[in-house]
Amino acid sequence: MKFGFEEAQTKYSSGSQRARIWTEQWVSRWIYCPNCANSRLSQFPANLPVADFLCGNCNDQFELKSQRKAFGAKVADGAYFTKIERLASSTNPNLILLNYSLGTMAVLNVCMVPKHFFVPEIIEKRNPLASTARRAGWIGSNILLGRVPQSGRICIVRDGVPVPKETVIAQWQKTLFLREEDADARGWLIEVMKCLDLIGTVEFDIEQVYAFEGRLGALYPHNMNVRPKIRQQLQRLRDSGYLDFISRGRYRIRSSRP
Repeated sequence: MKFGFEEAQTKYSSGSQRARIWTEQWVSRWIYCPNCANSRLSQFPANLPVADFLCGNCNDQFELKSQRKAFGAKVADGAYFTKIERLASSTNPNLILLNYSLGTMAVLNVCMVPKHFFVPEIIEKRNPLASTARRAGWIGSNILLGRVPQSGRICIVRDGVPVPKETVIAQWQKTLFLREEDADARGWLIEVMKCLDLIGTVEFDIEQVYAFEGRLGALYPHNMNVRPKIRQQLQRLRDSGYLDFISRGRYRIRSSRP
């Protein structure tokens, strides 16, 4: 894997526009599909509503976001209603986050968010564009990366160093069970996984998860039985292989090492 951009001729004069072409070409050449290990992704024609790349083997789609600065808690995305409608679709894309340097003309970091972590709760509706704007009334969206658990942010390149492919695929496989859940069920599982991140240890007691009862109750105000719901999610995470049951009320997050 090489990290430098190839300076193909483009019709654009701005650095950001040229960088978009270079990063798309780089992804087409070097990024593999972490879902099935296919060695290449194919680029879609420009201006599709959501997706940028396709795996010709498993048909997973991918959306690319690239920028010079590190990605923060949210990233701007396309039309809100298009994004929400597509969440329930099998063609909803995985997200590629690519951080690059124009100074060195090279890729620094590449991270992916699998599509099964996309639920309505992490899509933020932006205010409509003003009546004076060229697309007056258009409503965009933000992806709330801060709401995605660590297990849903899979590094392929970290600080200019590639993560071993077998490690990436193992991390991807670890959470594939979420694709079998509907949006509501996935939402609860993802929020509990986020709580486990906040605990910050591989092993934990159920009482530590109960400490987030108020947080989860605020997210799901119509649920009057938050503690039983927490127990149910831990059991589902255990049955799916995400957690190991150690002893009564105690769990361990299973390693994703190959």
